[in-house]
Amino acid sequence: MASATATAKPKPEAGAPSESRRARPTWIRFPGSRLGGLIFALNLVGLAVLIAGVLVLDARRQGLINARIDSLTTQGELMAAIIDQAATEGEPQPAMDPSYASLTLQMLANPKAQRARLFDAQGQPLADSDVVADRVEERTLPPARARAGQGLTQGLSLGRPPPQDMGRGQARAALQAEVMRALHGQHVAGLRRDEEGRRVVSVSIPIQHVRAVLGVLTLEANDVDAIIARERQALIPFILIDVAVALASSVLLTQLIAQPVLRLARAADRVRLAGARAISLPDLAGRRDELGDLTRSLEAMTRSLSERMDAIESFAADVAHEIKNPLTSLRSAVETLELVGDSTARERLLRILKNDVQRLDRLVTDISNASRLDAELSRDAPKPFDVERLIGDIVGLYQATAKPGDVTVVFHKPGVIDPVMVQGREGPLGQVFRNLIDNARSFSPPGGQVVVALQRAVGRVIATVSDSGPGIPPENLETVFERFYTSRPKGTAFGGNSGLGLSIARQIVEAHGGTLKAQNRIVDGKVIGAIFLLFLPEAKG
Repeated sequence: MASATATAKPKPEAGAPSESRRARPTWIRFPGSRLGGLIFALNLVGLAVLIAGVLVLDARRQGLINARIDSLTTQGELMAAIIDQAATEGEPQPAMDPSYASLTLQMLANPKAQRARLFDAQGQPLADSDVVADRVEERTLPPARARAGQGLTQGLSLGRPPPQDMGRGQARAALQAEVMRALHGQHVAGLRRDEEGRRVVSVSIPIQHVRAVLGVLTLEANDVDAIIARERQALIPFILIDVAVALASSVLLTQLIAQPVLRLARAADRVRLAGARAISLPDLAGRRDELGDLTRSLEAMTRSLSERMDAIESFAADVAHEIKNPLTSLRSAVETLELVGDSTARERLLRILKNDVQRLDRLVTDISNASRLDAELSRDAPKPFDVERLIGDIVGLYQATAKPGDVTVVFHKPGVIDPVMVQGREGPLGQVFRNLIDNARSFSPPGGQVVVALQRAVGRVIATVSDSGPGIPPENLETVFERFYTSRPKGTAFGGNSGLGLSIARQIVEAHGGTLKAQNRIVDGKVIGAIFLLFLPEAKG
């Protein structure tokens, strides 16, 4: 029986990524990525801590300011009522006595807690608790003259007031605007800057006698900066916690991602530089995240490449051995041809030379087909096609080119109306049927018949190619698919087969998710030929 082989179907790798993913518990998976979930969780924790701290402290600061305003408002209303009762005189047009009002302010004000100012009905200042308490304000005086090297224009800044005076002017304007609003009977409260540039909580309350506004009492508390400073100090623990979480997450992500990736890169460099054929990282291969999957995939990839390299080396050795035989025969025949004078012997040597050349041509053709098979299978995407039509065209070509005495090829159609569709590549599968038919014809006797049949099964299509030859020895039903294996029964021409046809056929079929096997046709206990069974998955609707 003729020969050929196909690469054995690869066994599933132990610890392959697909197996590990099936074994992974689903309840701990982050949508799309466990490692991504860890990264998101750690970063969000730090961000949440910082946001919570800012929100809490912002609410607390506003609460403290509001409480300070309420406190000053309560004190101001009480002081305004007392001043109204103690320093108001005149009927029916009341007026505020500046002396009594100033004296009353002196008795009521607490210069250590806040600054109290009293204004008359025109907004002019009458009394100031800082003046009453003999409080002295310390200010840095501007330089009396320009510095050395500066001109008069530079030293005096072109007659413009210094920035401190500009700030005081703005502060006085803000205070005056607040007093004028209070003179219209409004209670004014809020934050502003004083003459020293400090932020103060200010409350201006009109002093009213019945409905007449006699003046304005303004209370200022300059402890706002102290409140903010305390808030900033309170924010420090939140910042430290956020920094600690960020550092911990950075270290953890470095340990979990950066260093393992670096180790994988170094292992890949060792494979490239040292010529190793496998990556062994057991500490990473045992991980149940994406890096573990990557490690296992790299190990499986290098094992596959190693097996492919071994197969290439074995293929090259087999090719060298198979080509060496006809070359040796050719060299012997050529060397002998020069010494033989008998015409009959020369004719026999010429036939040997012709057969060896034909054998070499067949070997080179089949080796070329086998070497580019992987590229051809990856070039075209599988698509549904009518396998009945494909077989009919191939059988029709054999019938059209048949000569008298040749082995005939017939096709038994499945007898169904609907086309028999399979998912695959039409060109390579056509090569499978041609290889099987050529193999069957080469082992059939002259005038014999090769029968190709097709039928449907549940979810698959079964094609058979049977011959009327001597059959296959039972122990060789699998070895006929090995590369360069050739069984040569008596009466079969030597070198008629390269031993690659069946190997290529099985490799193509397995690449399409099918199977190819060989059996003997037995009737009444006698082998009447061989049959090859091809199983292909049926194309889905």
